[in-house]
Amino acid sequence: MPAVKLTCLSCGQVNRLPSERLSEAPKCGTCGAGLMPGKPQPVDFDTLQKAARNDEVPLLVDFWAPWCGPCRSMAPEFEKAARQLQGRVRLVKIDTQAHPKASQRWNIRGIPAFILFRAGREIAREAGARPAGDLIRFVEAHSSARAS
Repeated sequence: MPAVKLTCLSCGQVNRLPSERLSEAPKCGTCGAGLMPGKPQPVDFDTLQKAARNDEVPLLVDFWAPWCGPCRSMAPEFEKAARQLQGRVRLVKIDTQAHPKASQRWNIRGIPAFILFRAGREIAREAGARPAGDLIRFVEAHSSARAS
């Protein structure tokens, strides 16, 4: 039973758990927060850096800003994708207005932008608002997070 590393999006602690438990609502050993929530979680720059560097489960990041109309219209689709990918992929959102270092660090030129990370590597990126189905296909095409 291989173990995977996941960064808690609440406290930043790196957790190690059996991969078979990913769909069983695992919790952080330090703070008790859910590690595989079925909805997008807001993160700050430091937490995103740590999760992108350490997580062994695919991490899909939505780079957005509150003033961006397409970003706001994309939010419900991102939530739908999170529900459908639950247990296989974590979805997070970072507000590029509040955390401009994130745009600089990952060379974000337009929003909304989506980057898929796994085990410290950027796997793929997409830009522009899109339906949930397109996001799911994007994730499945670039990771091992295929539907069971």
